[in-house]
Amino acid sequence: MMRWSAAMSRALYGPHGFFVSGAGPAGHFRTSANASPVLAAAVLRLLDRVDAALGRPARLDFVDVGAGRGELLTGVLAGADPDLRDRLHPVAVELAPRPAFLPSEIDWHDAPPERITGLVIATEWLDNVPLDVVEGDRYVEVDPATGAEALGGPVDPDDAAWLRRWWADGPRREIGRARDEAWAGAVGALERGLAVAVDYGHLIDRRPLGGTLTGYRAGRQVPPVPDGSADVTAHVAVDAAALAGSAVAGRPYRLLTQRQALRALGADGGRPPIALAGSDPAGYVRALAAASAAAELTAPGGLGDHWWLLQPVGIDGWTWDDGGHAGSP
Repeated sequence: MMRWSAAMSRALYGPHGFFVSGAGPAGHFRTSANASPVLAAAVLRLLDRVDAALGRPARLDFVDVGAGRGELLTGVLAGADPDLRDRLHPVAVELAPRPAFLPSEIDWHDAPPERITGLVIATEWLDNVPLDVVEGDRYVEVDPATGAEALGGPVDPDDAAWLRRWWADGPRREIGRARDEAWAGAVGALERGLAVAVDYGHLIDRRPLGGTLTGYRAGRQVPPVPDGSADVTAHVAVDAAALAGSAVAGRPYRLLTQRQALRALGADGGRPPIALAGSDPAGYVRALAAASAAAELTAPGGLGDHWWLLQPVGIDGWTWDDGGHAGSP
């Protein structure tokens, strides 16, 4: 038996872990990054906004943390205009081996680079940062082979303090302190630019009773058995992570739903005008496909409920006119 954080770490990132072997996330479930090219187009628009706010620097970093097999980076590169592509420094941060098909200009690292100027994006990364689970005032331990659980030792003071601040009530709680530290580290790598986390999560007034720990395999939700054969994930306490990143940046953060963010970036899911079918049938089909993909990414009860956490660093006058929630350290 071991604590859940150790079991998750081995199951996801160990020598035969779920994320470092096999087909990768896209082979098992749909994420925003691999659901369609619509996200890549929206991120490209966001990247252009960051580029403009930075004064169009000679080198613009675009760092994808938890890059999977490079789907988002590849999509952004394909859509970038020649001027941006010549200046762009795309970096995948991923523990899995580099795919052979990846464009040569994409750098592949197992940790974020230092001194980033540009855009850092982490799509469904924080939910896979290992965490501990508690019941009462004791850690929950798990058998990695079977998923059977038992109560372990008492919660240590740092974790207890996090729980008092961020998840005080409930029979079973998940300690997000490691996620806060991971996000603060990603923000801290930025010298100037924008850090964005896209993930499913919850806020302090709506923490789920019993927690959210679960597994996914081959497109289906399964019990969270940390044996390396399935994804093991838990929703993110996004307000706690947001405050940790904002404290490092010394600037307010912005928290939106994916629906709000993508609509602000031009992906609204609206059906194209039917008149286009008569004047440009091929264009109508393309627009209809894009609208369908955008609708999936913005759908209530699905990917549209993901959170977008935006943290500017060293950008004066950065604004996001979207009606989202702003917060500061």
